[in-house]
Amino acid sequence: MQGSKLYVGNLKYSVTNDQLSELFGNHGEVKSVNIIEGKGFGFVEMSSSKEAGKAKDALNDTDFDGRPLKIDEARPPRPRSEYRTNSRY
Repeated sequence: MQGSKLYVGNLKYSVTNDQLSELFGNHGEVKSVNIIEGKGFGFVEMSSSKEAGKAKDALNDTDFDGRPLKIDEARPPRPRSEYRTNSRY
């Protein structure tokens, strides 16, 4: 794994940053947690790529609050120019 930031998907909307921090904290030092409200996913940044890989291996597809977690290395957002536009010009 190259980065230390993880995408965490398939979350219940009621999951909090503290709950996610506690879960990932069992697998290394958590630097930050950011849940995107109303979307069912978030991001967890670990202190190193090694710890991020360890957390991903341990938690991917495991049950959390009744749902299997989907964890992957976070990717940077696409530049706005790559989004489709409705403009014909």
